[in-house]
Amino acid sequence: MNFQTIINEVYTEVLAMNLEGIVSNSIPELSKINPSKFGIHLTTLEGENFGVGDSNERFSIQSVSKPLTLAMAFSKLGEKVWERVDVEPSGDPFNSLVQLEYEKGIPRNPFINAGAIVIADMIVSNYKNPKEDFIQFLRTISGSDTLDYNPKVAQSEKDTGFRNRALANFLKSFGNIDNDVDQVLDFYFHQCSVEMTCNELAQSFYFFANAGKTKDGTQILTESQTKRLNAIMQTCGFYDESGEFTYKVGLPGKSGIGGGIVALFPKKFTIATWNPRLNEKGNSELGMHALELFTTKTGMSIF
Repeated sequence: MNFQTIINEVYTEVLAMNLEGIVSNSIPELSKINPSKFGIHLTTLEGENFGVGDSNERFSIQSVSKPLTLAMAFSKLGEKVWERVDVEPSGDPFNSLVQLEYEKGIPRNPFINAGAIVIADMIVSNYKNPKEDFIQFLRTISGSDTLDYNPKVAQSEKDTGFRNRALANFLKSFGNIDNDVDQVLDFYFHQCSVEMTCNELAQSFYFFANAGKTKDGTQILTESQTKRLNAIMQTCGFYDESGEFTYKVGLPGKSGIGGGIVALFPKKFTIATWNPRLNEKGNSELGMHALELFTTKTGMSIF
């Protein structure tokens, strides 16, 4: 299969669509991004790489970071993770307070903001230098030693993160945050501010497609743990649009309001897209269409 030809076709066809997405303005620093940026990168488990467009330009990965912090916590704590966060689709917006109150401080899954903040708390508790350890983890799995946080984005998130602060304090009131709320949020805002290219994201998610092993053979998660996290990406990776993504694309994946999406086919490939125009659910409009077209053209989905 000629993946380069296929992603070139997808790129051209998606750009010709009449789409209405808008760049996120919830974090002021993100609103400055050029809305026309668009890239796709695919890497196979055999190590082949195919890219098109702005696939080597870095952007803020935002919530695409959540499976990666979850992998760090899961590798350290195992099944204890699920004592504090559930694995069910939320059906509600990613920053809902209502659901958290109804379910007595146990977030519905680790990819909504409340769940990711609980995972951040686990990282802060179990790693000596959480921010340094996380960025080193990303450099290792991506193969890029220049990855880093964007301090302006992190500060912008801190300055405007009133709902996330409310969620964290709400979690604390239920006893589901162990550390100082400001310390946990500082880590959370930084993890979301990490900048990567589509290429680097595809490399970073390689171990999810390879039974928990990186390209160099490092075992990040067991095969069983990897299967479980892939399942959560399949059912919860796109917030209250997760069912739609499963229906149209049919791959496990994760989105972020920076416009990035990563998806994977276990034992086959990882693919990352980026365009900052978001639909009303907070997912990249071009990215969603691109991945739907890709799995349609290739016939490759898990179903």
